[in-house]
Amino acid sequence: MDGGNQTRVAEFLLLGLSGQAEQEEVLFGLFLWMYLVTIIGNMLIILAISCDGHLHTPMYFFLANLSCVDICFSSVTIPKMLVNHVLGSKSISYMGCMTQIYFFITFINMDGFLLSVMAYDRYVAICCPLHYTTSMRPRLCILLVATSWVITNLHALLHTLLMAQLAFCSNNAVHHFFCDPYPILKMSCSDTFVNDLMVFTVGGMIFLAPFTCILVSYAYIFSNIWKLPSAHGVRKALSTCGSHLTVVSLFYGAILGVYMHPSSSYSVQDTLATVIFTVVTPLVNPFVYSLRNRDMKGALRK
Repeated sequence: MDGGNQTRVAEFLLLGLSGQAEQEEVLFGLFLWMYLVTIIGNMLIILAISCDGHLHTPMYFFLANLSCVDICFSSVTIPKMLVNHVLGSKSISYMGCMTQIYFFITFINMDGFLLSVMAYDRYVAICCPLHYTTSMRPRLCILLVATSWVITNLHALLHTLLMAQLAFCSNNAVHHFFCDPYPILKMSCSDTFVNDLMVFTVGGMIFLAPFTCILVSYAYIFSNIWKLPSAHGVRKALSTCGSHLTVVSLFYGAILGVYMHPSSSYSVQDTLATVIFTVVTPLVNPFVYSLRNRDMKGALRK
Protein backbone atom coordinates (compact mmCIF):
# COMPACT_ATOMS: atom_id res chain seq x y z
CA MET A 1 0.00 0.00 0.00
CA ASP A 2 1.53 3.35 -0.97
CA GLY A 3 2.33 6.15 1.47
CA GLY A 4 -0.62 8.30 0.44
CA ASN A 5 -3.09 5.62 1.38
CA GLN A 6 -1.53 5.29 4.84
CA THR A 7 -2.55 8.84 5.85
CA ARG A 8 -4.93 8.77 8.81
CA VAL A 9 -8.29 10.42 8.17
CA ALA A 10 -9.22 13.52 10.18
CA GLU A 11 -12.93 13.17 9.53
CA PHE A 12 -15.57 10.80 8.19
CA LEU A 13 -18.32 11.50 5.67
CA LEU A 14 -21.80 10.33 6.71
CA LEU A 15 -23.49 9.59 3.38
CA GLY A 16 -26.92 8.95 4.94
CA LEU A 17 -29.39 6.19 4.14
CA SER A 18 -30.19 6.82 0.49
CA GLY A 19 -27.45 8.98 -1.04
CA GLN A 20 -30.04 10.75 -3.23
CA ALA A 21 -30.88 14.41 -2.55
CA GLU A 22 -34.68 14.10 -2.98
CA GLN A 23 -34.92 11.07 -0.70
CA GLU A 24 -32.65 12.71 1.87
CA GLU A 25 -35.10 15.66 2.05
CA VAL A 26 -37.94 13.26 2.87
CA LEU A 27 -35.79 11.39 5.39
CA PHE A 28 -34.82 14.70 7.05
CA GLY A 29 -38.46 15.60 7.62
CA LEU A 30 -39.30 12.08 8.82
CA PHE A 31 -36.34 11.87 11.22
CA LEU A 32 -37.00 15.37 12.58
CA TRP A 33 -40.63 14.46 13.30
CA MET A 34 -39.67 11.13 14.89
CA TYR A 35 -36.99 12.75 17.04
CA LEU A 36 -39.34 15.46 18.35
CA VAL A 37 -42.04 12.87 19.15
CA THR A 38 -39.44 10.68 20.88
CA ILE A 39 -38.21 13.54 23.08
CA ILE A 40 -41.70 14.84 23.94
CA GLY A 41 -43.16 11.38 24.55
CA ASN A 42 -40.37 10.18 26.82
CA MET A 43 -40.21 13.51 28.67
CA LEU A 44 -43.95 13.26 29.37
CA ILE A 45 -43.48 9.77 30.83
CA ILE A 46 -40.64 10.99 33.09
CA LEU A 47 -42.69 14.00 34.24
CA ALA A 48 -45.82 11.92 34.83
CA ILE A 49 -43.94 9.38 36.94
CA SER A 50 -42.11 12.11 38.88
CA CYS A 51 -45.26 14.11 39.66
CA ASP A 52 -47.68 11.27 40.51
CA GLY A 53 -47.01 9.68 43.90
CA HIS A 54 -48.99 6.57 42.93
CA LEU A 55 -46.33 5.79 40.31
CA HIS A 56 -43.41 5.85 42.74
CA THR A 57 -42.94 2.09 42.49
CA PRO A 58 -40.05 -0.04 41.16
CA MET A 59 -41.81 -0.74 37.84
CA TYR A 60 -42.25 2.96 37.04
CA PHE A 61 -38.82 3.83 38.43
CA PHE A 62 -37.29 1.52 35.82
CA LEU A 63 -39.63 2.87 33.14
CA ALA A 64 -38.54 6.44 33.89
CA ASN A 65 -34.91 5.36 33.56
CA LEU A 66 -35.70 3.63 30.26
CA SER A 67 -37.31 6.82 28.94
CA CYS A 68 -34.25 8.83 30.00
CA VAL A 69 -31.94 6.37 28.21
CA ASP A 70 -34.16 6.46 25.09
CA ILE A 71 -33.88 10.27 24.97
CA CYS A 72 -30.09 10.04 25.21
CA PHE A 73 -29.94 7.16 22.72
CA SER A 74 -31.84 9.14 20.07
CA SER A 75 -29.80 12.27 20.80
CA VAL A 76 -26.53 10.48 20.08
CA THR A 77 -27.31 9.89 16.40
CA ILE A 78 -30.22 11.93 15.00
CA PRO A 79 -29.26 15.57 15.83
CA LYS A 80 -25.90 15.30 14.03
CA MET A 81 -27.67 13.96 10.94
CA LEU A 82 -30.23 16.82 11.07
CA VAL A 83 -27.55 19.51 11.59
CA ASN A 84 -25.45 18.16 8.72
CA HIS A 85 -28.46 18.26 6.43
CA VAL A 86 -29.27 21.87 7.35
CA LEU A 87 -25.63 22.95 6.88
CA GLY A 88 -25.28 21.02 3.64
CA SER A 89 -22.41 19.02 5.12
CA LYS A 90 -21.81 15.30 5.56
CA SER A 91 -18.68 15.43 7.72
CA ILE A 92 -18.06 14.34 11.29
CA SER A 93 -14.67 14.72 12.94
CA TYR A 94 -12.63 11.67 13.94
CA MET A 95 -13.08 12.49 17.65
CA GLY A 96 -16.77 13.17 17.08
CA CYS A 97 -17.14 9.77 15.46
CA MET A 98 -15.34 7.97 18.32
CA THR A 99 -17.49 9.86 20.85
CA GLN A 100 -20.63 8.86 18.97
CA ILE A 101 -19.52 5.21 18.99
CA TYR A 102 -18.86 5.32 22.75
CA PHE A 103 -22.26 6.72 23.68
CA PHE A 104 -24.04 4.57 21.09
CA ILE A 105 -22.62 1.39 22.67
CA THR A 106 -23.35 2.68 26.18
CA PHE A 107 -27.01 3.50 25.58
CA ILE A 108 -27.85 0.49 23.42
CA ASN A 109 -26.52 -1.83 26.13
CA MET A 110 -28.21 0.21 28.85
CA ASP A 111 -31.52 -0.32 27.06
CA GLY A 112 -30.94 -4.07 27.17
CA PHE A 113 -29.99 -4.08 30.86
CA LEU A 114 -33.02 -2.00 31.84
CA LEU A 115 -35.34 -4.31 29.87
CA SER A 116 -33.87 -7.28 31.77
CA VAL A 117 -34.29 -5.53 35.13
CA MET A 118 -37.90 -4.75 34.22
CA ALA A 119 -38.44 -8.43 33.34
CA TYR A 120 -37.08 -9.43 36.75
CA ASP A 121 -39.38 -6.88 38.39
CA ARG A 122 -42.38 -8.43 36.58
CA TYR A 123 -41.24 -11.90 37.67
CA VAL A 124 -41.17 -10.88 41.34
CA ALA A 125 -44.53 -9.08 41.06
CA ILE A 126 -46.32 -12.07 39.46
CA CYS A 127 -44.54 -15.07 40.96
CA CYS A 128 -43.77 -13.71 44.45
CA PRO A 129 -46.42 -11.00 45.05
CA LEU A 130 -46.37 -11.33 48.86
CA HIS A 131 -42.63 -10.65 48.95
CA TYR A 132 -42.62 -7.92 46.30
CA THR A 133 -42.18 -4.92 48.60
CA THR A 134 -39.39 -6.58 50.56
CA SER A 135 -37.65 -8.01 47.47
CA MET A 136 -37.75 -4.88 45.31
CA ARG A 137 -36.51 -2.41 47.90
CA PRO A 138 -35.58 1.12 46.71
CA ARG A 139 -31.93 0.50 47.53
CA LEU A 140 -31.88 -2.65 45.38
CA CYS A 141 -33.56 -0.83 42.48
CA ILE A 142 -30.96 1.96 42.58
CA LEU A 143 -28.16 -0.60 42.85
CA LEU A 144 -29.42 -2.50 39.78
CA VAL A 145 -29.54 0.67 37.67
CA ALA A 146 -26.16 1.94 38.95
CA THR A 147 -24.49 -1.42 38.26
CA SER A 148 -25.93 -1.42 34.76
CA TRP A 149 -24.47 2.03 34.10
CA VAL A 150 -21.01 0.95 35.28
CA ILE A 151 -20.98 -2.23 33.15
CA THR A 152 -22.24 -0.52 30.00
CA ASN A 153 -19.76 2.36 30.27
CA LEU A 154 -16.81 -0.01 30.79
CA HIS A 155 -17.96 -2.09 27.82
CA ALA A 156 -18.27 1.01 25.61
CA LEU A 157 -14.84 2.20 26.73
CA LEU A 158 -13.26 -1.13 25.76
CA HIS A 159 -14.66 -1.12 22.23
CA THR A 160 -13.97 2.59 21.68
CA LEU A 161 -10.33 2.26 22.76
CA LEU A 162 -9.90 -0.75 20.46
CA MET A 163 -11.51 1.22 17.62
CA ALA A 164 -9.14 4.13 18.24
CA GLN A 165 -6.16 1.81 17.67
CA LEU A 166 -7.24 1.09 14.08
CA ALA A 167 -5.90 2.92 11.04
CA PHE A 168 -8.34 4.45 8.56
CA CYS A 169 -6.73 5.20 5.24
CA SER A 170 -8.02 6.92 2.11
CA ASN A 171 -11.62 5.69 2.37
CA ASN A 172 -13.60 7.79 4.88
CA ALA A 173 -17.15 7.55 3.46
CA VAL A 174 -19.64 5.88 5.84
CA HIS A 175 -22.81 4.59 4.18
CA HIS A 176 -24.93 5.43 7.21
CA PHE A 177 -26.39 8.44 9.02
CA PHE A 178 -24.15 7.97 12.10
CA CYS A 179 -20.90 6.27 13.12
CA ASP A 180 -22.20 2.73 13.55
CA PRO A 181 -19.31 0.55 14.83
CA TYR A 182 -19.73 -2.17 12.18
CA PRO A 183 -19.49 0.07 9.07
CA ILE A 184 -16.52 1.86 10.68
CA LEU A 185 -14.77 -1.47 11.33
CA LYS A 186 -15.43 -2.51 7.74
CA MET A 187 -13.65 0.65 6.48
CA SER A 188 -10.45 0.14 8.47
CA CYS A 189 -7.26 -0.81 6.64
CA SER A 190 -5.96 -2.46 9.84
CA ASP A 191 -6.52 -6.02 10.98
CA THR A 192 -9.86 -6.01 12.86
CA PHE A 193 -9.54 -9.56 14.24
CA VAL A 194 -9.20 -8.39 17.87
CA ASN A 195 -12.17 -6.03 17.48
CA ASP A 196 -14.36 -8.78 16.02
CA LEU A 197 -13.18 -11.17 18.75
CA MET A 198 -14.15 -8.70 21.48
CA VAL A 199 -17.54 -8.18 19.83
CA PHE A 200 -18.25 -11.92 19.89
CA THR A 201 -16.81 -12.61 23.37
CA VAL A 202 -17.25 -9.57 25.65
CA GLY A 203 -20.02 -8.11 23.51
CA GLY A 204 -21.71 -11.49 23.34
CA MET A 205 -21.69 -11.79 27.14
CA ILE A 206 -23.02 -8.26 27.59
CA PHE A 207 -25.78 -9.10 25.11
CA LEU A 208 -26.60 -12.60 26.40
CA ALA A 209 -26.66 -11.76 30.13
CA PRO A 210 -29.73 -9.46 30.03
CA PHE A 211 -31.32 -11.46 27.20
CA THR A 212 -31.02 -14.68 29.22
CA CYS A 213 -32.42 -12.92 32.29
CA ILE A 214 -35.46 -11.87 30.23
CA LEU A 215 -36.00 -15.40 28.87
CA VAL A 216 -35.68 -17.04 32.30
CA SER A 217 -37.93 -14.44 33.95
CA TYR A 218 -40.69 -14.98 31.39
CA ALA A 219 -40.32 -18.75 31.55
CA TYR A 220 -41.16 -18.56 35.27
CA ILE A 221 -43.86 -15.94 34.66
CA PHE A 222 -45.72 -18.02 32.05
CA SER A 223 -45.38 -21.21 34.09
CA ASN A 224 -47.08 -19.40 36.99
CA ILE A 225 -49.71 -17.67 34.86
CA TRP A 226 -51.15 -20.97 33.61
CA LYS A 227 -51.64 -22.06 37.22
CA LEU A 228 -53.92 -19.11 38.02
CA PRO A 229 -57.47 -20.30 38.78
CA SER A 230 -59.39 -17.58 36.90
CA ALA A 231 -59.29 -16.28 33.35
CA HIS A 232 -59.41 -12.73 34.74
CA GLY A 233 -56.20 -13.35 36.67
CA VAL A 234 -54.51 -14.69 33.54
CA ARG A 235 -55.56 -11.64 31.50
CA LYS A 236 -54.41 -9.25 34.21
CA ALA A 237 -51.02 -10.94 34.47
CA LEU A 238 -50.56 -10.97 30.70
CA SER A 239 -51.55 -7.30 30.41
CA THR A 240 -48.74 -6.30 32.79
CA CYS A 241 -46.22 -8.11 30.57
CA GLY A 242 -47.61 -7.35 27.10
CA SER A 243 -46.06 -3.88 26.71
CA HIS A 244 -42.67 -5.05 27.91
CA LEU A 245 -42.68 -8.09 25.61
CA THR A 246 -43.55 -5.89 22.63
CA VAL A 247 -40.56 -3.61 23.24
CA VAL A 248 -38.23 -6.57 23.93
CA SER A 249 -39.23 -8.29 20.68
CA LEU A 250 -38.69 -5.13 18.60
CA PHE A 251 -35.39 -4.22 20.25
CA TYR A 252 -33.70 -7.63 20.39
CA GLY A 253 -35.08 -8.78 17.05
CA ALA A 254 -33.33 -5.92 15.25
CA ILE A 255 -30.08 -6.31 17.21
CA LEU A 256 -29.86 -10.04 16.52
CA GLY A 257 -30.20 -9.34 12.82
CA VAL A 258 -27.38 -6.77 12.78
CA TYR A 259 -24.63 -7.61 15.25
CA MET A 260 -24.57 -11.41 15.45
CA HIS A 261 -22.28 -11.82 12.43
CA PRO A 262 -18.82 -10.53 11.38
CA SER A 263 -18.44 -6.85 10.52
CA SER A 264 -17.21 -7.73 7.02
CA SER A 265 -20.71 -8.98 6.05
CA TYR A 266 -22.52 -5.76 7.08
CA SER A 267 -25.15 -4.91 4.40
CA VAL A 268 -27.91 -2.46 3.46
CA GLN A 269 -30.47 -4.66 5.24
CA ASP A 270 -28.43 -4.31 8.44
CA THR A 271 -28.52 -0.52 8.03
CA LEU A 272 -32.33 -0.57 7.88
CA ALA A 273 -32.48 -2.87 10.92
CA THR A 274 -30.23 -0.41 12.78
CA VAL A 275 -32.80 2.33 12.17
CA ILE A 276 -35.38 0.19 14.00
CA PHE A 277 -33.58 0.07 17.33
CA THR A 278 -31.92 3.50 17.11
CA VAL A 279 -34.96 5.51 15.96
CA VAL A 280 -38.17 3.45 15.97
CA THR A 281 -37.83 1.69 19.35
CA PRO A 282 -37.23 4.90 21.40
CA LEU A 283 -40.16 6.44 19.50
CA VAL A 284 -42.70 3.68 20.20
CA ASN A 285 -41.69 2.98 23.82
CA PRO A 286 -43.76 5.84 25.31
CA PHE A 287 -46.86 4.81 23.35
CA VAL A 288 -46.49 1.10 24.09
CA TYR A 289 -46.13 1.67 27.83
CA SER A 290 -48.75 4.42 28.18
CA LEU A 291 -51.63 3.47 25.86
CA ARG A 292 -52.15 0.06 27.54
CA ASN A 293 -51.64 1.29 31.11
CA ARG A 294 -54.54 2.93 32.94
CA ASP A 295 -52.32 4.32 35.73
CA MET A 296 -49.98 5.94 33.22
CA LYS A 297 -52.84 7.40 31.18
CA GLY A 298 -54.34 8.86 34.35
CA ALA A 299 -50.99 10.39 35.34
CA LEU A 300 -50.53 11.88 31.87
CA ARG A 301 -54.02 13.45 31.99
CA LYS A 302 -53.21 15.02 35.37
